[in-house]
Amino acid sequence: MWTKDHPIDQIIGDQQAGVQSRRGIGNICLYVNFLSLIEPKKVNEALADPCWITAMQEELSQFERNKVWRLVPRPSRKTIIGTKWVFRNKMDEEGTVIRNKALLVAQGYRQEEGIDYDETFAPVARLEAIRIFLAHAAYKNFRVFQMDVKSAFLNGELAEEVYVKQPPRFEDPVHPDYVY
Repeated sequence: MWTKDHPIDQIIGDQQAGVQSRRGIGNICLYVNFLSLIEPKKVNEALADPCWITAMQEELSQFERNKVWRLVPRPSRKTIIGTKWVFRNKMDEEGTVIRNKALLVAQGYRQEEGIDYDETFAPVARLEAIRIFLAHAAYKNFRVFQMDVKSAFLNGELAEEVYVKQPPRFEDPVHPDYVY
């Protein structure tokens, strides 16, 4: 038998409060319970927080998914570049933490220009390029959408082999002395 009323014995909480949907309470939760508000300075601090461990694992899974590297035996007479973790909280326009981002970066002080590299790249758009893009889109009457990108990778072939150490505290247990 169908009825428009929900059985009173199945109502959880205050009956006078009205109906609350997940969408309606989403702004109240703001994922605060699932994010760290503190940016760690060292790997040990990050490894003590499950939120940052998840962020670090996301970064490494992006490397695997995009086939950025492969684990190989350490070559002799080659410069091995170190890696380090950088931790950042991404915030919205109101200053609320919306995402923990762990970045694995190369330690650039181990490289020498002209010997270890000839060119540098950064996945950052210049403000002038964004302005030109938006002006062209407006001129052509294109619809433009904004999206959040978890990771950005440059698609280019390297002219030389680059070897980096395994990320600190994420070394392969079978081959801890191998490099990427």
